[in-house]
Amino acid sequence: MVPSTTPKPAPPPPVAAASAPQPRHMFVFGAGFVGRYVSERLLAQGWQVSGTCTSAAKKRELEALGMCASVFDATESNLADLQSLQCATHLLVSIPPILGIGDPLLNLNEDLKRTLSHGNVQWLCYLSSTSVYGDCGGALVDEDALDTLVKSNSLSQRQKLRESKQYTARIHVADIYQAILASMSIRCARKIFNVVDDDPAPRAEVFAFARSLIERRYPDLITEPIDVNSTGFDSQVRIIPAKKRVSNARLKQELGVELLHPTYRSGLQSILDSWQAESKLPDRNR
Repeated sequence: MVPSTTPKPAPPPPVAAASAPQPRHMFVFGAGFVGRYVSERLLAQGWQVSGTCTSAAKKRELEALGMCASVFDATESNLADLQSLQCATHLLVSIPPILGIGDPLLNLNEDLKRTLSHGNVQWLCYLSSTSVYGDCGGALVDEDALDTLVKSNSLSQRQKLRESKQYTARIHVADIYQAILASMSIRCARKIFNVVDDDPAPRAEVFAFARSLIERRYPDLITEPIDVNSTGFDSQVRIIPAKKRVSNARLKQELGVELLHPTYRSGLQSILDSWQAESKLPDRNR
């Protein structure tokens, strides 16, 4: 008699290895003042960061920070040369417009869309300027200001009374960085956020406060009067000021950003303090 054998149970299917999380890789088109500020802080958080600049000297500076940098001219260079763009999970566009051309990346629109469609981009942020709202006569404008202009709504009497005062929107770079981080954490596809402080103010008022800060700490640093109304253009060229107050309500309500510097006073004080910390100016209070 041949003893019977109990069939062995089939081995369980192999467990799929957990896929390693994709490394976060920011690509910055235009690693200038804001782009570099963002890049330095993301690098400190362990991100991979790549970006473009306009000269070999700037490239060396960015590489010293730990970035993968490329010299890039949006009017002449080829996107295919930016190999790290294909690996990016996040994309920050911070290239300023060029006189006579406008946004240089628009010239590469089709190539950019084709490149990104084969890449890994999960998030894209385009930095612009509140100057796109034009002159609103001192009115409070939000992210739907374009709709208001298209509808040709007339200004209220209260708005007309503000026309004698020129308002300018400002924001500290640390708060721009805050807004960028916040926008990564929520789903806000194709939304515009005004990243401005709570206190739009005339240029002359801001310059007067800045001067008072410097004179108080460094009384002999400023020796010549400053014409805050000077534009740098020929006197025959008439500059029409754009008056508007820009609302940051959506920034606070939807992104939950609590401004580090809600007024130009706080922002300017922070800049002056950072100069001292970086030894750009001597501490004459000691």
